[in-house]
Amino acid sequence: MTAGPLRIALAQMNAVVGDIAGNERAIATAIAGARDAGAQLVVLPELALTGYPPEDLLLKEHFLADAREALGRLATDTTGIVAIVGYPERAEDVHNSAAILADGALRAVYRKQHLPNYGVFDELRYFQPGQRGATIAIDGVTVGLTICEDIWQPGPPLSDEALSGARVIVNLSASPYAAGKGARREQMLQQRARDELVAVAFCGLVGGQDELVFDGYSVVIDHAGTVIARAPQFEEALLVADVDPVTVGSARLRDTRRRAPAAAAHDSVDRLGSFTVRGEPDDGGPRPAAEPAIAPPLDLVEEVYGALVLGTRDYTRKNGFQRAVLGLSGGIDSTLVALIAVDALGPDCVTCVTMPSPYSSTGTRSDAERLAENLGVELLTLPIAPMMESFDAALAEVFAGREADLTEENLQARIRGNLLMALSNKFGWLVLTTGNKSEMSVGYSTLYGDSAGGFAVIKDVPKLLVYNLTRHRDERAGGGLVPPELFTRAPSAELRPDQRDDESLPPYEILDAILEGYVEHDLGYEQLVARGLPAADVDRVISLVDVAEYKRRQQPPGIKVTTRAFGRDRRVPITNRYGG
Repeated sequence: MTAGPLRIALAQMNAVVGDIAGNERAIATAIAGARDAGAQLVVLPELALTGYPPEDLLLKEHFLADAREALGRLATDTTGIVAIVGYPERAEDVHNSAAILADGALRAVYRKQHLPNYGVFDELRYFQPGQRGATIAIDGVTVGLTICEDIWQPGPPLSDEALSGARVIVNLSASPYAAGKGARREQMLQQRARDELVAVAFCGLVGGQDELVFDGYSVVIDHAGTVIARAPQFEEALLVADVDPVTVGSARLRDTRRRAPAAAAHDSVDRLGSFTVRGEPDDGGPRPAAEPAIAPPLDLVEEVYGALVLGTRDYTRKNGFQRAVLGLSGGIDSTLVALIAVDALGPDCVTCVTMPSPYSSTGTRSDAERLAENLGVELLTLPIAPMMESFDAALAEVFAGREADLTEENLQARIRGNLLMALSNKFGWLVLTTGNKSEMSVGYSTLYGDSAGGFAVIKDVPKLLVYNLTRHRDERAGGGLVPPELFTRAPSAELRPDQRDDESLPPYEILDAILEGYVEHDLGYEQLVARGLPAADVDRVISLVDVAEYKRRQQPPGIKVTTRAFGRDRRVPITNRYGG
């Protein structure tokens, strides 16, 4: 008998690392919702039960045991549906696994084969890889199982599963966000579908976890590479779609190149079970087809802004903070952080603090006040001149005979950092820092000053992108939300009279281009100069980046949005004599 369409539900959920009980409740809700939608199969993300990445929690036996107990409870809810749930399996070793729950019990387990160990990933530290692909059958439809990196690698296990009869491949994923990655990932999945003549159902994790954001972007793709369902980015969703195995089989009959390799691959995968979920309809007729959603993709700037909002919201809420506070200088960086904080938490949960010094201009002070009023946030004003005088007096004797220099400028930043941390200590607010990637790359920040805080919202956002994101948010509001002078005023730290950033750094157009090549692509001096970048600027910027490594190690965590973020992504020794 020819199998009918397979209705798949992809539960794009926001898991919390370590909150096994909370994740269990969310998974149970997703299973119930998928069953109500008539799905025969519901797929949850990679390590949905524990959150991703659990890191050294995976070294605790009791953590692994608690996850297994929760999985057993979830299994009892799987009547009338098959659920595939990501969890850490404790066997002879630990595996990144997918549990097949059906008929009220744990029926089988698939183990991830390709364990990434690059960029932000450390899976070989924790997991033993699986050895073979695997399939299950649901109402006569053969489904192949993969977990995240398994599908990024061409070939097995996906190719073995497809050649062994799978007409649908499901992928449980926790794929960390970087700008444009969602579109690139979808293109890769389309290529896999076309290459193997198989439908692909990709279920992505969503949410913020420390420095990482997961964008969701779950998709169902047919064997021709056409997207038939797509969930939105940066929000939870239950995506339901029907996949027709007959069209996949017909396409394979027409492609005779598959016959010999299919015969050779027949015994290359584990067949983990066959499950019957849906009987004949009560009225004898076919059930109505699912009407899958196809969420439109976001443009790049809107996408990055969404990642920053989600990352800020989840870091704040998941760590128990009810309010955030930031220094609002009237410059473009603190303006962007204020916009993100308000969109993430709401204006009633954000306090901005202006801390004018004798060097603060009337323009920046008035712009900070206008922005705070437009956003509807609380604004505190704490002048720092009296504290500057106190520091000068305390240090006058030991500094006697020396001209004022960067030391006095840094004292101003540290006074401001102390005031923000005092508010944090007194009221339990989370301090958001406002430094961008361009400045942090070259050490253009003050330790224990403007870098002091709990979360660095834009630490991975280059300066030129800061302007684009701020302009985007202002345009989305219809204009007038952001004082227009912010887009034209020369950037300045305002720590001495008439100070400008371009007196200390190359123009940001040049600086950002050098940093992209050196930090994100590991290009050296000669390669950067060959790209047409000024040799003197290249030499200076490389030196500044290398010297500032010790500063960056002491920065708070912040959201990764580029392909190579400082911290867990780019790891360079502080004590290091290799230049360039």
